[in-house]
Amino acid sequence: MKPIQAANGFSFRVGFSGYSGHLRVEPLYTEERDNPIKSLPDFVLPPAFPTETPESIEEHIKEKYLLPRLDEDAFSPEKAGKQWDFDWFARAKIPLEPSMPRAIMVPVWELPFRRCKEGSTEGKWEPNSTQVDVSDIIVGGETRGSFPRASNGAANDIVRGSINNRPFRPGGLEDQSLERIFPYGASNGEWVREVLNGGPAQTIPPGFKQGLKLGDLMSHPCSWNVYKDQSAPDGTSVGNLSELSVQFDDLFKKAWEEDVVELDKDESDSVKSEAEANQVDVLNTLDTGSSALDEILSVEAEKVDNGRDKGGQQQKEAWAVSGGSEWIADQFYELVPDMAIEFPFELDTFQKEAIYYLEKGESVFVAAHTSAGKTVVAEYAFALASKHCTRAVYTAPIKTISNQKYRDFCGKFDVGLLTGDVSLRPEASCLIMTTEILRSMLYRGADIIRDIEWVIFDEVHYVNDVERGVVWEEVIIMLPRHINIILLSATVPNTIEFADWIGRTKQKKIRVTGTTKRPVPLEHCLFYSGELYKICEREDFIPQGLKAAKDAYKKKNSSATSGGTGSYSGSSTVQDGARGQKREPFNRGKQNKHSGPQTFGNYTGTGWGNQSNGGGQNSWGSRRTTWLMLIDKLSKKSLLPVVIFGFSKNQCDKSADSISGTDLTSSSEKSEIRVFCDKAFSRLKGSDRNLPQVVRVQNLLYRGIGVHHAGLLPIVKEVVEMLFCRGVIKVLFSTETFAMGVNAPARTVVFDTLRKFDGKEFRPVLPGEYTQMAGRAGRRGLDKIGTVIVMCRDEIPEESDLKHVITGTPTKLESQFRLTYIMILHLLRVEELKVEDMLKRSFAEFHAQKKLPEQQQLLLRKLAQPKKTIECIKGEPAIEEYYEMHTEAEEHSEQIIKAVMQSSVAKQYLTPGRVVVVKSQSAQDHLLGVVLKSPPANNKPYIVLLLKPDVPSMTQSPSDRSNLQDKKGADFHQGYVLLPKSKRGLEEDYRISAGPRKGSGIINITLPHRGAAAGVTFEVREAENTEFLCICNSKIKLDLPGLLEFVSNPAFSHTVQQLLKLKSNGNKYPPALDPLKDLKLKDMDLIKAYDKWTHLLQKMSENKCHECIKLEEHIKLAKEIKKHKEEVNALQFELSNEALQQMPEFQGRIDILKEIGYIDEDLVVQIKGRVACEMNSGEELICTECLFENQLDDLEPEEAVALMSAFVFQQKNTSEPSLTSKLSQAKQRLYDTAIRLGNLQAEFKLPITPEEYAQENLKFGLVEVVYEWAKGTPFADICELTDVPEGLIVRTIVRLDETCREFKTAAAIMGNSSLYKKMESGSNAIKRDIVFAASLYITGV
Repeated sequence: MKPIQAANGFSFRVGFSGYSGHLRVEPLYTEERDNPIKSLPDFVLPPAFPTETPESIEEHIKEKYLLPRLDEDAFSPEKAGKQWDFDWFARAKIPLEPSMPRAIMVPVWELPFRRCKEGSTEGKWEPNSTQVDVSDIIVGGETRGSFPRASNGAANDIVRGSINNRPFRPGGLEDQSLERIFPYGASNGEWVREVLNGGPAQTIPPGFKQGLKLGDLMSHPCSWNVYKDQSAPDGTSVGNLSELSVQFDDLFKKAWEEDVVELDKDESDSVKSEAEANQVDVLNTLDTGSSALDEILSVEAEKVDNGRDKGGQQQKEAWAVSGGSEWIADQFYELVPDMAIEFPFELDTFQKEAIYYLEKGESVFVAAHTSAGKTVVAEYAFALASKHCTRAVYTAPIKTISNQKYRDFCGKFDVGLLTGDVSLRPEASCLIMTTEILRSMLYRGADIIRDIEWVIFDEVHYVNDVERGVVWEEVIIMLPRHINIILLSATVPNTIEFADWIGRTKQKKIRVTGTTKRPVPLEHCLFYSGELYKICEREDFIPQGLKAAKDAYKKKNSSATSGGTGSYSGSSTVQDGARGQKREPFNRGKQNKHSGPQTFGNYTGTGWGNQSNGGGQNSWGSRRTTWLMLIDKLSKKSLLPVVIFGFSKNQCDKSADSISGTDLTSSSEKSEIRVFCDKAFSRLKGSDRNLPQVVRVQNLLYRGIGVHHAGLLPIVKEVVEMLFCRGVIKVLFSTETFAMGVNAPARTVVFDTLRKFDGKEFRPVLPGEYTQMAGRAGRRGLDKIGTVIVMCRDEIPEESDLKHVITGTPTKLESQFRLTYIMILHLLRVEELKVEDMLKRSFAEFHAQKKLPEQQQLLLRKLAQPKKTIECIKGEPAIEEYYEMHTEAEEHSEQIIKAVMQSSVAKQYLTPGRVVVVKSQSAQDHLLGVVLKSPPANNKPYIVLLLKPDVPSMTQSPSDRSNLQDKKGADFHQGYVLLPKSKRGLEEDYRISAGPRKGSGIINITLPHRGAAAGVTFEVREAENTEFLCICNSKIKLDLPGLLEFVSNPAFSHTVQQLLKLKSNGNKYPPALDPLKDLKLKDMDLIKAYDKWTHLLQKMSENKCHECIKLEEHIKLAKEIKKHKEEVNALQFELSNEALQQMPEFQGRIDILKEIGYIDEDLVVQIKGRVACEMNSGEELICTECLFENQLDDLEPEEAVALMSAFVFQQKNTSEPSLTSKLSQAKQRLYDTAIRLGNLQAEFKLPITPEEYAQENLKFGLVEVVYEWAKGTPFADICELTDVPEGLIVRTIVRLDETCREFKTAAAIMGNSSLYKKMESGSNAIKRDIVFAASLYITGV
């Protein structure tokens, strides 16, 4: 535009600015203006907006983004109490981002001489492109679960997961797609080499027709040396390293793995100093200041492997790191100056070590005794999760532990609880759950897994549990790699082994720490006849105490015997000593194992807790007296409170009732107990408060006596536990679960017996079980020493038995991994996860998998060995076929020779003239011959004439042939030497009867005798009966005097011709004797082996290798070749999935799933398989078949849930329920389904008995009880219908509610709306009253 003159002479012009057409005013400065500043106007209007400063910009950003405010209109004070009837989060409008593409185009590199430049611009080669999946080229993308992953599911799916989600990729799983992260053209290094060597840069992106024009790019030629990276051998100093390494940054690190240039010897001279020896010589022609390669090449020093011990060997435990952390405790507060949580007490050494490693983000395994303070490590992990804004998960094997830990942690952290029937605050940062819930979350790909930083496994020694131990292994294997693991366990002997398995499985170091020191030392005593005898203190056994107890036992029994009132006659000192001598050798050989029936020294006696209930009142009367004496003794010695462990629910109840007259509480304690019980039981309705069990336990509690076992109602058990922790219960009769599930130490622990029933048989208590229960003795901070007492009633145990139990080695952690159908189906849903990977990573396969790297190296060496070949002189080699037959014949050889050839029947046929086949002495073949003489004694050899193989003249030199003829002539001449009469008596055993030719019967032939007749070489020699391979059914006439006495050449010629006639009919050998008619064999297996044996001999004789002069040499070569091949095949088998222990069972289960339609032929999970994935509480096959056969359709909701109780009830022996006809038919129908599935599995060779399978997975003992409960019958009335304890009834109904939810989800998958409503109605019918009373740990009292 033209210039415009301003009012006071200031010139400016107006123009357009930018792409949007804004007006712009620009001042004009002309040359004639001397001072443009003077021409500025006198007044300039202030700007429309104040000038922006850094402070104002910061304030604006803070106001807009860091201080968000609610909508004043929607959230005004007037509307504060309004209840919105729609979901704000569902209505929230989130700006949609473009979805990530599933595939992209990548270039394909080609060799220069194969490139096609026709049609390209300027004659330059442009690469072709190919389409690849994005998930294949994103590093780490495979660990993000399903990709792309939808996150708009229900809120419950975020926590519990969904069957539609794909599980996260387990950590440590070898990434099969790493090789495909970069396309082949980029990963093989050729792109880099071509560009850096001055090749043309590619300007057209993949998938585009044309690209940017960057002009002529200058090429920069350069060169460098790349040396192979190898570990220095042991004992080699750094100065002597002859091989150096180079590392590129992440983009080119993989690209150059194959482009290795060997280091020349001449180049090693250029290494002038030790510092220069650790660098790579990079030769670049560019100036150092403008080198672009310096940013690409990262030169690092050669690192010598420092992970070797003094002997130069690598540590055995590569993944489990133990020891060497003593310095952490001394410098702990310097290493961890800002702790996530402060503890009000001084930490132990192992706690400091564990916390230090947690701060470093490492996984730890803490092994320590009960009450040693392992929970401190879990608390610190919770505090770290809160500090890092992540999540921590605490898993426990028992629901009681979960509830108790929820109460303990509630005041300290943001805690949530997830169990089968309870879900409290799942959005919390610290979640407590059972291990089964975590397994379900992992299989169902719950999104909450993304946020988890720590998973704490408490009571890891529970992995030895036969039924549920597999859950621990599954969870550990399935955890993603971003989750760190904390394992808390009692002391076990193979801690390092278990930690090494976890580390190798997850490919991360596991720090092992812990302590064998007890916070409160223990003393072990025997209680006999009202007195305590100390036998062990601080792990040191005291024989004097045991001797004193035995002396008291002998004294009491001797006085009882002399008085005539004792029942133990013959218990004198001598007899007792004899009894001890008999037990001692038996107990020396004991092993700490579950398997096999074991007796345990004196444990078979009643004094060691014979599990019979006693015969009558006298037995329990004596027990009552014993308990009263014990409690009185403990009370006088201030050793209360006490936990008395028994191994029977019935025994605990009877023991508590037997001392009902004892009162151990003061009036204030009685008041406290009464107030607590009133508050706790007030949540029950009237009829439930008056249940017999509630009333009986309350009466016991008032007197300071408690009972704790699985048969109690959950609320009653919690009342007992809480009162015991308060210290008002003085005597508690409990089963083993109290030691596992409740953190409530006592002053004293008493063992009523040291024998238990493990579900299969009565056996002694194992040292690990004893240690677990004895660890409850001694309260930290209150007691200086804990007391453990073993009850002795009728006899005193042996010292070896007590030492084994008290100070013996605890049970090792052993794998209980087993395949389940639900595991297989979950893994088949995802292509990236294979069942074989799960099997490989189980603890059972740990040792086999640990050896795989060595086996891989051995296999490579075997394959690299030069192959041996056999050159046959007769044309195409046939030695392999001959060797196969020879090997197979050798397998039958010993059996045939021993059972047939040496039998008395066979000896009857081995007479002169019998044609036989004899094993060659010089080669691995066999020869046709005839028996010339059979000895009268068994230990004497036979004399046989054998036809030897011909020696081809072409294979011998003239000198060899002459030597052979000379040798033959010499042998032939020696055969006709006539012995003098004085020496003929030496062969008296072989005197022959006079034949056609008169002879004296003396053998004059010298053995062995070799000769030739009828153009065939023959040999006469001795042969043992073990050398006969076959007895033929042919017999020839012999001139025995001419053969053996006169050594007549015509006689030999005639015999040889007769043998050759037998070979002229096409077979090399005449037929063998018939095993049935001739040899009189009766064993069918032996007959089959004999026929196979003779057939092989015939085929071997027809092979061209038979009677070859190089047969023995070629047999040795063939043996070596086959051995090498077998070794390679064996190594390949060991490295394959087929070597896995449970692989045959897996194949069988896969075939079963195909047969019943859960998967198709391509292993794709079908709808029946998807339904089976939902069945966690019952046997998945039976539950699924029940649904698809519509067995619940004709039942009412109450009847349906009653029948479903058979899936979750666990007690085997119960009273027979009284069922309606409709329920009886449904029961029989379900049982028939289980039998059918059992038969099917048995057909596919699974170790399953159909009846046991049905009885194990279907227990109908509570069908009537649940039916009445669902109809609204009071709990007190349904308890009268069965002999099952009340606690098990409640547990079954609670689990049944979880089964109803699973069936409801399955009905939604199937599209069965009527079943969905039926399950919903059934669930509502059973959820009432005492069965679903809230836990006191959760709601408080």
